[in-house]
Amino acid sequence: MIIPPENTGAGRMKRIILFLGIFGCSVTGLGARDLGQWENADTAIRQWYQSLMQPDAPGASCCGEADAYWADEIHVRDGKTYVRITDDRPDEPLGRPHVKNGTEIEIPHYKLKWDQSNPTGHGVVFMNRNGHVFCYVQPGGV
Repeated sequence: MIIPPENTGAGRMKRIILFLGIFGCSVTGLGARDLGQWENADTAIRQWYQSLMQPDAPGASCCGEADAYWADEIHVRDGKTYVRITDDRPDEPLGRPHVKNGTEIEIPHYKLKWDQSNPTGHGVVFMNRNGHVFCYVQPGGV
C-alpha cells in the first residue's frame, strides 16, 4: 500500500495538532464565550484577546480570557522557555480552571508569540484544561 506523503508522520501530526487546537477552542466555546467576563473589560483588551492567533497555526485562535493566565516570570533553562503563573485574579468570573500561582509551564518555542503588542501589562499564557499551550504573549510587544 502506498501512503501519500501528506498522510505520513510529520504532515499527519501537524494536521492532528492543528485540529486539536481548533477543536479545543471550539468545543469549549472559549474564544467568544460570554459569561459576563467581557462586561467590565476594556474594549481594546477584549478585542486583543479575541483577535490573537496561534503563531504556529495562524488560522487558529489562541482562544480567550478563559484560557489566559498571567505569567510574568519567564526564563530559559537548557534551551527551553518556561513561565511561572503569577495570576491572582479569581477563576470563576473568567470561567477557567484554577492553576496555582508559581506553577511552571514549559512553552514550546513555536508557541512564543512576538508579533503583536500586549495591552494587559502582563505576560499571558493561553492553555487548555489539560495544560496544552496555545500561545505565550510577552508583556508589551511590538
